[in-house]
Amino acid sequence: MVAPILIFAVGNASRGDDALAPLLLRQLQPDSLVQAELVEEYQLQVEHVTDLSGRSAVLFVDADVSCDAPFRFSEITALHDNSYTSHAMTPSALLYVYRQVYGVDAPDSFLLRIRGYDFELGEPLSLKATANLEVARKLVVGLCAAASPSVWREKLQANLIANN
Repeated sequence: MVAPILIFAVGNASRGDDALAPLLLRQLQPDSLVQAELVEEYQLQVEHVTDLSGRSAVLFVDADVSCDAPFRFSEITALHDNSYTSHAMTPSALLYVYRQVYGVDAPDSFLLRIRGYDFELGEPLSLKATANLEVARKLVVGLCAAASPSVWREKLQANLIANN
């Protein structure tokens, strides 16, 4: 049986704040995520399209140096971008491949970009990123408890209102 929710954490735990997404997965309590499957990867690949099948929602989590702190949570759709033929893909490109492979749209998908600052090899997580991680973890625990894309959209709208 496939869990209805998939959480993809993308990042490299050896590169400072790039460890944000993998660390988030490791901090989540398994009992609060009964309905979620957790997958940690360095980067998304075309093969990951099969992981999306049978889900009601997918959450991609990644560190990002360009978003505002503590994070940016958004809904994403399929997009044929330049990463489509690359060795590493964007979440939107993976959704595009899903449509090409299965002939239907991918499950409702969201992207959580956690603000990172330092991505040097061998560096620990920065103090600012550690604070952002804690706020993001609380959001993800709430999303998993709801386990419903419509509730996720409500949280998204509430987050947009709070940030304006």
